[in-house]
Amino acid sequence: MKLLIAPVALAAVLALTGCSATNTADASAGKTSAPTKTASSTPTPTPTPDPVVIPDLTGNWKQNNSASDDGWMTATIDGTTITANFVTDNGDTTSLFWVGTFTPPTDDKSPYTWTSTRDTAATDSALLASTDPTKDFIYENGEISFPVSIAGSTATVRLSKQ
Repeated sequence: MKLLIAPVALAAVLALTGCSATNTADASAGKTSAPTKTASSTPTPTPTPDPVVIPDLTGNWKQNNSASDDGWMTATIDGTTITANFVTDNGDTTSLFWVGTFTPPTDDKSPYTWTSTRDTAATDSALLASTDPTKDFIYENGEISFPVSIAGSTATVRLSKQ
């Protein structure tokens, strides 16, 4: 009977020690580990940042805050030049106000401000042209604005793209 008990005891010991460890590294170190849970979850997508949209200011602009029905200002931005005109008589008369440098924006920060340097060759002979050496222009919320002074009175002109 002693011969029968020894193999049964050995089989029981091997069965119990074989089930107590989850892998050979844990079994050889005498460690046991808790059963792991396998969760099936959908991965959370990483939000993509909004693309940077640099405003394109080139083109034709028209005053949106004129106090007159038959007179307004316009501006044209072409390349590195901005030209602003007084328009009167329901569009029949155009008078030069400003020709100067334009520096396009390089990012999407708002407001965007640039200082334009007057083209004296283009404006010196124009009766209603500004004689200021520079003029500050501001682009914000889809509008370009700048000051216009005539006979000691200054107004802010606001232009919308056409």
